[in-house]
Amino acid sequence: MNTLTIATRESALALWQANYVRDQLQAAHPGLEVIINGMTTQGDRDKQSPLSQMGGKGVFVKELEVALMENRADIAVHSMKDVPSELPEGLVLQAICIREDPSDAFVSNNYSTFASLPAGARVGSSSLRRRLQLQALRPDLTYLELRGNVPTRLQKLDDGEFEAIILATAGLKRLGLGDRVTESIDTAVSIPAAGQGAVGIECRAGDTRVTGLLEAINHQDTYLRVMCEREISTGLGANCNLPIAAFAELDGDTVTLSAYVNSPTGDQPLKVIRRGPAAEGQALAREVTRALLDQGAGDLLARHP
Repeated sequence: MNTLTIATRESALALWQANYVRDQLQAAHPGLEVIINGMTTQGDRDKQSPLSQMGGKGVFVKELEVALMENRADIAVHSMKDVPSELPEGLVLQAICIREDPSDAFVSNNYSTFASLPAGARVGSSSLRRRLQLQALRPDLTYLELRGNVPTRLQKLDDGEFEAIILATAGLKRLGLGDRVTESIDTAVSIPAAGQGAVGIECRAGDTRVTGLLEAINHQDTYLRVMCEREISTGLGANCNLPIAAFAELDGDTVTLSAYVNSPTGDQPLKVIRRGPAAEGQALAREVTRALLDQGAGDLLARHP
């Protein structure tokens, strides 16, 4: 009863997150033994196929969720941006740790800013959301698919396959690679994915021992923000067939929600920004979703299920 098992992916970043959660839990509950069970997911095994062809970001979490449902683990630790909008029955997101920088990072060895890239420069990213938002600013660049873990992506840049790559700032900082961030891209320019920069903890619903342990490490402001973002993505039936972004910012008792949807080809960009009381964040998120649907997101979703 004094042991907790974490299911996690085995990438360097995923293991950093699992160890971070372990340390937070052990600091909050002295004497608790935490075991880390590393697993390889479908998303880790297939490093070539675009996520949209593999079934979406759920390919990074499915095996971990099966471990929970089969009682081979007590909790699963995820990058929140990889967690699908709908969870399997019987599982819940019980805690979200304090958020790291949620912005996208421009990484280049030869150019100091995204704006300074020459026409035709090759920009690598695994995210259609990132590529299309940046393409709206710089349609003269060449945007290419870039898969693999963070060190692999950086190596491809260093080997000259790209003039620049776009990664999550949080992942670089957590791996001690913050010095590779050439420029942090303003979240107003490239709205982050729902949950980007946050580490979430999933467990079995009704497991009171585990939920009690997790209460101590839940960061309430981050939890509020991420749940507002997920309310938008859930309302849009978010999947990887469409680029969808949702971002919440807190300023005292006020929350600002920004959301973005586009077609896969980038020819129907839709964007909504709303501000309101943080206590009414979920209702505001639903208002943002309705506004996007009214602008045409419903038609996009119907055409790209």
